[in-house]
Amino acid sequence: MTYGSVDTLQRTLADSVFTYAADRKKAAGRALGTLVEIVTYYTLRAWDFRDHIVIERSLPEFANPDITHNVEFSLHPILWRLSHRFAPPPLPLTASKLRRTVPDLRRIDASVLSKSNQLLSTDRLVRNACVLAEDREGPIVANVDTDDEDHCEVVVSHLHRHPFAIFECKRVGVEEGMRKGPQTIEKAKQGAYVARTVSSLQKVRSRNGQVLGVIERSGGGLYCQPYGEVLREIVNGSDADLLADFILTVGVVSNHGNWFTSENHNKELKVLAQSYDWLLFLTDEGLGQFIQRLLLKPSRELAAARTAFLASYSGKHGRTRFTKVTIDIEADAALRRYFLEHEAEIEGWYNVIAQRGCTLAQLREDLGDLRKKNWKEILER
Repeated sequence: MTYGSVDTLQRTLADSVFTYAADRKKAAGRALGTLVEIVTYYTLRAWDFRDHIVIERSLPEFANPDITHNVEFSLHPILWRLSHRFAPPPLPLTASKLRRTVPDLRRIDASVLSKSNQLLSTDRLVRNACVLAEDREGPIVANVDTDDEDHCEVVVSHLHRHPFAIFECKRVGVEEGMRKGPQTIEKAKQGAYVARTVSSLQKVRSRNGQVLGVIERSGGGLYCQPYGEVLREIVNGSDADLLADFILTVGVVSNHGNWFTSENHNKELKVLAQSYDWLLFLTDEGLGQFIQRLLLKPSRELAAARTAFLASYSGKHGRTRFTKVTIDIEADAALRRYFLEHEAEIEGWYNVIAQRGCTLAQLREDLGDLRKKNWKEILER
């Protein structure tokens, strides 16, 4: 069975999974939002950006640190990284316990260790991009590579506090039965505001409607060119004046009700498209395919992920086992394998809206170019 729209999928989930909920459709809608975040996160992992990621980090506006905004995924330069394999200690695996277990981590000042984050909990929930500590340079994050009875392997990265890219996920459109979508348009405006204020690259529209990119050089002069040309010059070049405080902003949007497509934009989509550097549309077909294989026509590859999802949405009290932040370790392994083995197919789930004429491969290349820059020299000059 195929689904013509995400709204049809939402009704199906409401009737098949969320039968316990007082408002089944609303519960299914929230779960769809979580699934969009999961798809985005594991796409970035398949692109080999896991060790650059911090989740739900608060970022200051450019040149205005009094105002900060939480972003779903930020990608940061790596200052140092280490991998350590060791006999697993008794769970939970905390920052303090990891510091005692891994000799190279004793360089971390114990006074700045996280007191609450657990990399791996007693009920085997893994925390993605687990922040162990943060110093003046930036966060120190850990990710579990493997964990079994014989050994555990953990990768720890010290990241610079200033990201080179951010990703945010939005569901936009008008809910079924509604004539207006005040909540989604306000969410779109909020996302657009963040996209336009965290980076040193500012957008200015000329009288003829052309979008210009404006960025201040260290001497105080303004550099102004057509926006696309400035963006390409920054990403491809090595000019420290242009790169300092620059953040590539990427939005991932999905449908909320069958009210628009990647070709036929509604107001929310237009607002977001003119604000993010890249805007990706996660198509109804792509999200529907993932949900069918995860839940409705279960694939063996995703069996562990399905179990974790259903355990999280059973209507019973307990910790969720299926979010971008914390996830069942077996579900995490299943999703990592799936997104790697189906990489080309999954990239077909996205349409590029902002950056017309470009492909997802170009975005991946741009992110790769950005992470290779000498950020320590650029940001600390």
